Amino acid sequence: QVQLVESGGGLVQPGGSLRLSCAASGSIFSIYAMGWYRQAPGNQRELVARILNVGSTNYADSVKGRFNISRINAKNTVYLQMNSLKPEDTAVYYCNADLVATIRGRGDYWGQGTQVTVSS
Repeated sequence: QVQLVESGGGLVQPGGSLRLSCAASGSIFSIYAMGWYRQAPGNQRELVARILNVGSTNYADSVKGRFNISRINAKNTVYLQMNSLKPEDTAVYYCNADLVATIRGRGDYWGQGTQVTVSS
């Protein structure tokens, strides 16, 4: 069984920073990519940032220059450093992993979500 556990959400003022963490654990053979998605009330879930196992990254246009995704492969952990936060960044942030589990094979796995609220 594979689990993704997120941490680091919370309430921050506009212009502030937060760092999200996500650790994957369980029967994992390999991880191709890890990323962060977000979903605000009334909106569809959208990609925020993604990082491949070789290190290449991609970001949503709305967060480029403000957010940075990084990963420690040996720890199956991904981080999202969020700077210059805006009220429109408020959402539930979900960790995602595209991985090969030892029993179930390749698939998409999701964390439970962590709330990020940007408000004065």
